[in-house]
Amino acid sequence: MDLHSIAAAGVLVLHLLFILWVAFGALFTRHRPLLRWFHIASLIYGILLEILDWSCPLTSMENWFRGRAGIPTYRGGFLLHYLDALVYPDVAPSLLWFSAPLPATGPCLTQNDTLALN
Repeated sequence: MDLHSIAAAGVLVLHLLFILWVAFGALFTRHRPLLRWFHIASLIYGILLEILDWSCPLTSMENWFRGRAGIPTYRGGFLLHYLDALVYPDVAPSLLWFSAPLPATGPCLTQNDTLALN
């Protein structure tokens, strides 16, 4: 692992923390006026990034470090790139066919276990 890939991972973590701060920062700003103003500014900046379709500097920085490290870069935004992989994983179709019936059998197993305990 070289310095550029470590820096790319660091920017990734920083990016995730910023998104969590924008989304949930209000929970931590009660009775802290300085944090409250910082959160409001972060929230406005995050909203403007989305509404005006600006490129986030953290995405550009992460892609720059990834490119220098020889890791493939991605197009589009941070959330789209990472959430798309989470929501639509690269799973073999045969695995999906065999695992699809499992949720249907779960309640049956739970019901039998509960009945056995009574």
